Amino acid sequence: MGVGGEKFQLGTVGALSLSVVSSVSIVICNKALMSSLGFNFATTLTSWHLLVTFCSLHVALWMKFFEHKPFDSRTVMGFGVLNGISIGLLNLSLGFNSVGFYQMTKLAIIPCTVILETLFFRKKFSRSIQMSLSVLLLGVGVATVTDLQLNAVGSVLSLLAIITTCIAQIMTNTIQKKFKVSSTQLLYQSCPYQSLTLFLVGPFLDGFLTNQNVFAFDYTSQVVFFIVLSCLISVSVNFSTFLVIGKTSPVTYQVLGHLKTCLVLTFGYVLLHDPFSWRNILGILIAVVGMVLYSYFCTVETQQKSIEVSQQQVKETESSPLISDSLSKVENGGGDADDEPLKVPMWSSKYSRT
Repeated sequence: MGVGGEKFQLGTVGALSLSVVSSVSIVICNKALMSSLGFNFATTLTSWHLLVTFCSLHVALWMKFFEHKPFDSRTVMGFGVLNGISIGLLNLSLGFNSVGFYQMTKLAIIPCTVILETLFFRKKFSRSIQMSLSVLLLGVGVATVTDLQLNAVGSVLSLLAIITTCIAQIMTNTIQKKFKVSSTQLLYQSCPYQSLTLFLVGPFLDGFLTNQNVFAFDYTSQVVFFIVLSCLISVSVNFSTFLVIGKTSPVTYQVLGHLKTCLVLTFGYVLLHDPFSWRNILGILIAVVGMVLYSYFCTVETQQKSIEVSQQQVKETESSPLISDSLSKVENGGGDADDEPLKVPMWSSKYSRT
C-alpha cells in the first residue's frame, strides 16, 4: 500500500465524511425551509443550488484552485442533461407516489446499479458484498417504508427515475476514469447543463405538483436566508457527491445515501422531535449492521487485490533481470561450455533464424 495507499484511504474517508455532514445539513435546512416556511419548490431550488455551485467553482478556477480540463463536449452535455432529468423524475416520483413507495424507489437504485454494472461492465460482486447489501436494504426498508400505494403513472415515473439515476451515477465514475478528469473538473463543466435543464423545467414541474407559482411566492427575509444557506451548503453536497463516486463506486455512494437517511431520521427525532417508533429504531440498527458489513468486506477485498497486484509486480521484477543477464552473456560470448544453451523466446526477432 505505502504512502500512496494511505493518502488514497484518507482522501476517501474525507470525501465520505464531507458527503455525510453536508447532506444531513442540507436536509435539515431544506426541511425547515419547506415544512416551516412553506417553500415547496424542490426542483427550482435544486437548479439554484447548481447555479451557485457553478459560480463558486468559477471563482475557484479564477483563483487557480484547480485547472480547467475540457474534453468531449457531447459527453459533458449529455451527462449534464441526464443528471437534470434524473433529479426531475425523482421529484415527480415523490409527487405521484406515496412516501413509502418513493422510499422503495430509492432502495431499488442499488440492485439496479449492481445489475447494470454486472451486465455492461463485467463487474463482479462477491457473495459477501451481496449479503451485506441485502441486510442494508432490509434495514432501510423496515425503517422508512410505511405504505405502498401503487398507481400506473407513479410506477412508470419511478422506473424511469431509477434507470436515469443509475446511469448518471455510473457515468460519473466512468467519465472521471476514462478522460482522467477530477471530480471538480467534471462538476464544473456539467453544472451549467444540469442547472439550465432544471431551471427551464423546475417552475412548471413545481407548479404542477404544488399548484403554486414559485415567482409569486412571498419571499420574506427568513425565507431568503434559508434559501441562501441551502445554496451555500449545496456547493459542498454537489462537490462531495462527484468526489465520492469518483473515489469509490456508484454502489458505495448509494450505501452512503442510505446512511444519510438513517442519520436524518435520528436527527429528526432528537432535534425536531419527529414521531419515532420501535420499527424505525430496529430498521436503523439493521441498516447500520449492513453498512458495517459492506465496509468491512469492501476493505478486505481491496486489500486482497492490492496484495495480488504487489505480488505480481514482484514476480515480474524478479524474472526480468534473469532474462537480461542471459541475453547479455550470449551477446558478449560469455558463459561456460557446459552451461545449458539459452532458450531464446520465439517472439525475439533479434535471435530468429534467417
